[in-house]
Amino acid sequence: MYQVTFSEQAMHELNLLDKLAQMEVIEPISLLKPADLATPREPLGRFHRAGREFYRLRAGDSRFYFAVKGDTLHVDYILHKNSLEDFLLRNKLPVSEQQLVEQHSKFWKYLESLTK
Repeated sequence: MYQVTFSEQAMHELNLLDKLAQMEVIEPISLLKPADLATPREPLGRFHRAGREFYRLRAGDSRFYFAVKGDTLHVDYILHKNSLEDFLLRNKLPVSEQQLVEQHSKFWKYLESLTK
């Protein structure tokens, strides 16, 4: 089993949930084994970005994006399944975290402008 660490963004997303929901969301990633990562199958996937290997794990309505660092799984992002950020990462579009934030706010402002 792996130790699991979380980025600032991931901790923020977890802290939005109550304790029971946090435990339910974290359980799938805490149960991952090296064999799971060697041959990922749904709900686990693997992709490469900027020369690094990343994994995506679906857990309920959340998506964990993480990398393996020795005996540690470091969760870079926790995103909601229907968010723009999840779509961009899932489709391997080359964007930075700052671009995700900027695009997210611009996207929603654009949608709001359509209703006026």
